[in-house]
Amino acid sequence: MRQTLFLIPREIAGIDVFGFGWLLTLWAVGSVVLLTWSLWRHGGKETLGYLPVLAVFGLVIAFVAPVLLEPEGLPIRSYGVMFLAAFVSSVVLAAYRARQVGLDPEIILSLGLWFLVSGIFGARLFYVIEYWDKFQRPTWWAMLGPMINITQGGLVVYGSLLAGGAALVVFVYKNRLPGLAFTDLIAPGVVIGVALGRIGCFLNGCCYGGITDLPWAVTFPPGSPAYLDQVQHGELFLQGMIFAGSGPDPAIVGEVEPNSAAARQGLKPGDQVTEINGRTVRSVDAAQVELLRIFGAGAPVSVKVAGAEQAKNWTVTAKPPRSRPVHPAQLYSLFDALLLCVFLLLYEPYKRRDGELTALVLTIHPISRFLLEIIRVDESPVFNTGMSISQNISLLIFAGGIGLWLYLWSRPRGCTWPGLAVAAPRQNLPEIAARHGARPI
Repeated sequence: MRQTLFLIPREIAGIDVFGFGWLLTLWAVGSVVLLTWSLWRHGGKETLGYLPVLAVFGLVIAFVAPVLLEPEGLPIRSYGVMFLAAFVSSVVLAAYRARQVGLDPEIILSLGLWFLVSGIFGARLFYVIEYWDKFQRPTWWAMLGPMINITQGGLVVYGSLLAGGAALVVFVYKNRLPGLAFTDLIAPGVVIGVALGRIGCFLNGCCYGGITDLPWAVTFPPGSPAYLDQVQHGELFLQGMIFAGSGPDPAIVGEVEPNSAAARQGLKPGDQVTEINGRTVRSVDAAQVELLRIFGAGAPVSVKVAGAEQAKNWTVTAKPPRSRPVHPAQLYSLFDALLLCVFLLLYEPYKRRDGELTALVLTIHPISRFLLEIIRVDESPVFNTGMSISQNISLLIFAGGIGLWLYLWSRPRGCTWPGLAVAAPRQNLPEIAARHGARPI
């Protein structure tokens, strides 16, 4: 687990990097170059499509990035870096496949910008909705920072796929593309992007699995999501104690770690903790928060229990333990997506109708995601179904995939791009539109 790779300083040569500073200047210069090149290459109408995306990037640099700054600068998180690597890999693979069938790869680059903005927005919106309680603040303005701070994780793949799917429909309609043939073209790229994104989840420590004793199980450091989850659910000793209840329940000790400092000081199951390091605690949540504040060898610990006149005092002598071993669910998802990508590429020469690769993704991926959710413990059941929100959506996507298969089987055989036409002449959007009987664009 490595959440932060490095920090970008707040200032360079006395000028702000973010906000109205160096980065916004670089954005302005780059935007002018891109728009000039697009205007020269494609004309005004195609160039207008870049404006909304460029505007979003400019607004992010000017107003969003400063909100994410820490005292030392802007942290570059491994999660964000892997998200970018996933995006680039998806675009490169899809552009390569487009060139093989004679399409202009710039079509993929244009779609990539649509995907980037809509995918991030959808993935974050899905996460905020799913974990709404975590974002509660006194005012809406105070909630804005945590809601847009994606540098520490908090993107749900399904949210990205749903929003990206909507953007894809608009893009295909706007550019008069053969829909199912085009989704088949980009499907392996989308899946490889999902695979690389899971590496970011592993480095960030999110999307973890449940406790296991398998030889390939992994542990996470104190403060990680898996560690905090195990503390909250009474699966991990905290300064030698596990509480009997949870949340707002009274902080009654349920178990004391043998041979720990807490045990040597006489703490025992049934004791109700009322004070930790001079701070009054009235619930399990409050007690866990105070104990988590105590970190590092040499830190003092003072615990007072109900009915005792004197507090029990000791000093931390060792580093806190890591989490208990858990399933590396993120790596399971990585291998699952890699295998699906390879399968799509191997199946392609045998497909008989446009849309078969898309249908494979919509039926295979939901099954594997549904099964992986069984060993993940970071999502709670919703809608009184006994299943996580991702499992519910998996069922809906699987049903959609079956519906697509039924539709494809009712159509005659035939593909827009029957083979890998490496030497095929490159086609641009107007040529594709003309082929499909649409007006020039």
